[in-house]
Amino acid sequence: MELHRIPTSTLRDGTSGASFSYRTEQADPADEAPPGARERPIGEIIKSANQLSNEQIDRVLQHQKERGIRFGEAAVELGVASGNDVLWALSQQFHYPYPANSKSLLSSELVTARDPFSFRSEAFRAIRSQLMMQLFTEETGARSLAVVSPDSGDGKTYFAANLAIAFSQLGGRTLLIDADMRNPRQHEVFCVDNTTGLSGVLSGRTLINVIRPVEELPSLYLLPVGAVPPNPLELVERPAFGLLMRELASKFDYVVVDTPAYAHGSDAPVIAARCDGVLTMVRSGRSSATSLQDLTTALRSVPVRLCGVVMNEY
Repeated sequence: MELHRIPTSTLRDGTSGASFSYRTEQADPADEAPPGARERPIGEIIKSANQLSNEQIDRVLQHQKERGIRFGEAAVELGVASGNDVLWALSQQFHYPYPANSKSLLSSELVTARDPFSFRSEAFRAIRSQLMMQLFTEETGARSLAVVSPDSGDGKTYFAANLAIAFSQLGGRTLLIDADMRNPRQHEVFCVDNTTGLSGVLSGRTLINVIRPVEELPSLYLLPVGAVPPNPLELVERPAFGLLMRELASKFDYVVVDTPAYAHGSDAPVIAARCDGVLTMVRSGRSSATSLQDLTTALRSVPVRLCGVVMNEY
């Protein structure tokens, strides 16, 4: 994979052999759009969402005709709809996940959801495309990818979250696993409950209701950390973690795993060994060549496919 450089906003640093089961908190939201939603005119979608009157629609149509512009542009110019309303209407037409309003609880870090047509979002889609061609192919049967980094602050959590959203926008069931049981942040980024999660499953204390659907993004699910354990490395080294990864890979089309920074322990290589591929995240002006070399050496000691390196804030 080629080296990619992604500009970002400031980031916040953020039992052996046991069998288990799990279920999501709600049914799969895929295909929830009503029949014929894709065929609905954008004007009808905006009218319904904004509760516009027939008189307002007539004004928009007249303005559209006079200016020779699109319906959405005319609605924005007349102040009866916002740019966000138009983007949401387009997402309904083309079955493209997009938050329904500007008051979304999703973090501003989630650029692929909050600003899906930006340069930064396009960079994530470009990386997704390379992974689809090189890792997630019919020949390999790969389903899971670990995202690792040498140190805290490299942008690993930011990258894993946005990459997972990019995969979910393809329509396949996508799971983001927060396996950073030292400094978990994904539950904060997605504003989901963190009462139970991965640590509970691996310790045998929690077997159900650990996977959270991201309500504003159909096809995307999150497995948070739950309680931060005192022994994160021992938990991921247990056979139960490998069993969990195999089962989740059979339930989801794409699985993206956020991991602890290598500077804080050997969790990342152990987790990566249970995934089909691994992508390394470094940050311009922060990550050192020595720390990257140490991480690469550790990854080469485990049976995992190295997919490449992404440079953040180049």
